[in-house]
Amino acid sequence: MKLATAEEMRELDRQTIQEVGIPGVVLMENAGRGAAELIRRRYGPKPRRVAVLAGRGNNGGDGFVIARYLRGWGWPVEVFLFAERGRVGGDARVNLEIWLKLGGHLRDVPSEEAFEAAKDDIARAELVVDALLGTGLNSEVRGLLRGVIEFVNELGRPVVAVDIPSGLDASTGHILGVAVKADLTPTFGLAKVGQVLHPGVEFVGELEVVDIGIPPEVVRGAGLRAALLGPEELDCRPLGPRPRDSHKGTYGHLLVVAGSPGKTGAAAMASEAALRAGAGLVTLAIPLSLNPVLEVKLTEVMTEPVPEEEGTFSSKSIPRLLALLDGKTALALGPGIGTREGTKEAVFELLRKVQIPVVIDADGLNCLVGKLQVLKECKAPVVITPHPGEMGRLLGISARQVQEDRLQVARRFATEYRCVVVLKGARTVVASSDGRAFINPTGNPGMASGGTGDVLTGVIGGFLAQGVEPLEAAKLAVYLHGLAGDLVARELGEVSLVATDLLEALPWAMEEVRGAVDLSEP
Repeated sequence: MKLATAEEMRELDRQTIQEVGIPGVVLMENAGRGAAELIRRRYGPKPRRVAVLAGRGNNGGDGFVIARYLRGWGWPVEVFLFAERGRVGGDARVNLEIWLKLGGHLRDVPSEEAFEAAKDDIARAELVVDALLGTGLNSEVRGLLRGVIEFVNELGRPVVAVDIPSGLDASTGHILGVAVKADLTPTFGLAKVGQVLHPGVEFVGELEVVDIGIPPEVVRGAGLRAALLGPEELDCRPLGPRPRDSHKGTYGHLLVVAGSPGKTGAAAMASEAALRAGAGLVTLAIPLSLNPVLEVKLTEVMTEPVPEEEGTFSSKSIPRLLALLDGKTALALGPGIGTREGTKEAVFELLRKVQIPVVIDADGLNCLVGKLQVLKECKAPVVITPHPGEMGRLLGISARQVQEDRLQVARRFATEYRCVVVLKGARTVVASSDGRAFINPTGNPGMASGGTGDVLTGVIGGFLAQGVEPLEAAKLAVYLHGLAGDLVARELGEVSLVATDLLEALPWAMEEVRGAVDLSEP
């Protein structure tokens, strides 16, 4: 599903109105009618008493249209205008006048005193429509409207937000001081980036996109660079039927470089996840002294003991690791390898010499702190999978700073270092070097436990080994990984979810995605 920022949405509206010639009042009519129909479907068919809280801008204008349609269907509606009537202009003014000419009731609430007098009447409503502030908001909510939003949130009534909850930044998902917590948000034209990122997603409720008549040609020409992941946004061909004459070599050979004392589980999970993703062969390169552990722990995965120092990869490991790249189709580097100086030397040399797609995770990334030039020296396609702490260390900023601007942080890194970035966390962001970014809706808090990232690394590596283009491999892996977590949570709950549960659930996640798309026969 395509996503727009506030600025992109304004430009789409401008082109539709000024260049195509569809009047703004027509778009507003379509928006209000569509939202009203959603309200009737969700909260009808029995009419409910509705309070429409309108601001002076176009969001309020949408509210006037909604009020008109609901009233026409027999719903008792009262509009509360939180502005001076004379300050309502443009298309919103047109629809305010229509509302009044048809006998609609309007309560003027331009001040704190008027709001105090109106509170009891608003509280009598069975449903509140928030049409106070729209996507143009870019500063903190203060004064009268701040109090109104706080009052709405305390009412305990179902709330429908018109286009976007008032107080939510449409481009970032940040809360601008205070925001309406909605149960349903009919959003117009396209979903907004801020509606699908945290914390904004927690205020939107059910999100429904209303077609307001922006021509598809205008949308296609807008160069939108963000999307919400779903089956329609994924290259699902790796999940399709396989040729009857295929063999294990058909589906690639992944080399996993992972593990150190106390971290053999990371190596095992990444390797097994790659097999679950469909890789034909997986070889785990492991420090020599740890090989007996992995020989017992793994069955389908092959292991290769590598020269080491004190149980970790070192400069002594480099010749054997480079030799192991021969015949492989992808490399997964980093889970549980540690960050000793010798290990860093091995990581740097691998990245400088590797010619096959590589996914770098965990300590593989930590080894690059202060040495990001190595990424630019890498000639192979690269996918990195940092969590916010790891991304912060790479950039020399705090995890909090990463979280405050996840989308742009991921985009900037991907562009500068010519790689695919998978910025993990709630609503994982997948960003490519051309500026495109994808936000993942799957996953749950139960996945916030050790090892789940190792599983994701393995799944990405498994798809890379099969020849899936890096961006598509990352998108598909992230979506399936989160979906597997959701399937486990449905059965076991979030609290008891552990990383190895994801390995068992991946086939079911793949089956669910297969059922949602048309995969032709090979």
